[in-house]
Amino acid sequence: MFHHLTLALALLAALALPVYGQQSDSKDKPFDVRSSVGDMHVGKDADAAKQGLPLYPGARPKQEKDSDPLNFGILTESFGMKLIVAKYESDDPPAKVIDFYRDKLKKYGKVLECHSKKHGGDVEAHDDSKDSKESKELKCEENSGPVTELKVGTEDNQHVVAVEPNDAGKGSTFALVYLRTHGKRGDI
Repeated sequence: MFHHLTLALALLAALALPVYGQQSDSKDKPFDVRSSVGDMHVGKDADAAKQGLPLYPGARPKQEKDSDPLNFGILTESFGMKLIVAKYESDDPPAKVIDFYRDKLKKYGKVLECHSKKHGGDVEAHDDSKDSKESKELKCEENSGPVTELKVGTEDNQHVVAVEPNDAGKGSTFALVYLRTHGKRGDI
C-alpha cells in the first residue's frame, strides 16, 4: 500500500513541477502540498543556511540560466527525500573557497576531496531494494579535471561542495548540494 502512495506522490510531483514553473505569479513562491498521504515542497528558497553551511564571505548567487536554487522535499510515512541545491560565484580563487568549505564540512564527518570533469558526476542515493539497509560511504570517481568536489556523509545523507574556476578565469563558481533520503515524515 505504501508503494502505491509513494507512486501517487511522485506522479503528483511530476505533474505539479511543470505547472509550478510556468505560472508567472508563482515564479519565486514555494509550492507546498500537505495531505494525509504525504507532503511535498518545491521552491527556489534554497541557500547555504538550509544546507547547514555558512555562505562563503563575499559570495553572490550565480546569475545564469538554469542556475536557480532548488529546495525539493517529498515526505511520506514510508519514504522521504530532501534535495537542496544552490549555486554561487566568488571573486576569490577556487583554492580559498575549497579551504573554507573543507573546514566547515568537518562537522559532518570525514571530508573527501575529489577531482572531476564536471560537478555532480557521482552524487547518487542508496537503494534499499538492491543492497543491505546500511547506507554506503561516499567515494570519488577516477576522473581528473578542473572541478574539486568536497563530499561528506553517506549516499543517503550527504553534503557536497563543487568548486571550479569561473569562465572568465578569475574567481570561482561553486555549488552547494545537500541530499537526504530514506527518512520518514518529520525526519528530514
